[in-house]
Amino acid sequence: MFDIQLPAFLEPVINTFRYAPLVIQLAMIFIVIAAVGTLLAYFSILRNRYLGNRRDKRLAKLLPKIDNLIIDEVLTHPEAETVPADQVVLNLDAFQELPLDKKWARSALTERIIHFRRNVRGNMGLLLRSLYMQLELDKDAMKKMKSGHWEKKVQALTEFTNMDMSVADVTILPLTNSRNRELRAAARHAYIKLSKNEPFKFFDVVTEPLLMWDQVELLRIISTTEDIAIPNFARWVTYSSNKSVVSFCLKLIVHYNQLPAVPAVIKLLDTKDHYLRADAINCLGKLQVPDVEDKLVSIYSTQPLHCQIEILKAIGRISSGRHIDFLKLEFLHSTDFDLRKSAAKSLVKNDWIAKQVIEELMATATPENLRILKHCMNPLIKY
Repeated sequence: MFDIQLPAFLEPVINTFRYAPLVIQLAMIFIVIAAVGTLLAYFSILRNRYLGNRRDKRLAKLLPKIDNLIIDEVLTHPEAETVPADQVVLNLDAFQELPLDKKWARSALTERIIHFRRNVRGNMGLLLRSLYMQLELDKDAMKKMKSGHWEKKVQALTEFTNMDMSVADVTILPLTNSRNRELRAAARHAYIKLSKNEPFKFFDVVTEPLLMWDQVELLRIISTTEDIAIPNFARWVTYSSNKSVVSFCLKLIVHYNQLPAVPAVIKLLDTKDHYLRADAINCLGKLQVPDVEDKLVSIYSTQPLHCQIEILKAIGRISSGRHIDFLKLEFLHSTDFDLRKSAAKSLVKNDWIAKQVIEELMATATPENLRILKHCMNPLIKY
């Protein structure tokens, strides 16, 4: 065996450690670990700053060149407005002057193409898409899709969506059920935007809930996607076991005014889930379905508070004038403030037939009820 000769200045430290109590030894070990960890953290921060600064300097020189090339060779191309995009011959040799063998340069070019495409429409957008494909930048995105890092997959999905690239359903569909929230949301958005067969198919397989922010983003994507095939959302209202999907489909039924879906929504009034029941009542009210008013009034007394509020609002939205007495009684005798306010607002909504009833209530109401009525008569006040 070889004897390891330690430097002379370490011998006192080693001897102190060797003969110190166990508690002191542990403390010395933790101190060394903390010191080494701190030094490594500082080194990592300095390295990242150095690399970031170096990248910024390179991009500062490269980005103006990229922008000039895109403007000169694509946006101001002499045939850009007169010839279909798939027939325009782009000068790709000019782009070969860029260091496209470097990943960071290709990434910068992709970002600038996407930036310009977001700000142009029509043939210009198609030309930028053609440039993206001819430079084979889509292959970089496909490599990201195969990465084990969810951040890179999100980048790839965003890139495909912005460039309107065709991607196989089997590539995106499994990601719509990912455990990672951001990846899941990006995959759902991409599937709706890119799927050419059935853009809402992921509703059939989704098990994770659609959070409120997800629903807002999905509605934005659906309503802004051109030539999207809108199905009858009653299909998922009837068969989906995911409550958030059912709730979202009820909102879509209202948004697209899908009256053929009304029978499926009415069946949902018998569900045991009172939150879905409230959403169904809200949907029927916004669709202004007069035939459902009697059923809503008949089940009113057996419903929880939030369902009762939705029933009162629905009667106001439908505004058939057939249940003025019911609204009057709820306004006068209900002990809950929200119920009285909703009943008052619905009376005002039915003022075409309930004008005399409202005048009588104004003359005889208690000070609190009078304030509620005056509040609800303000046209700027919504439910």
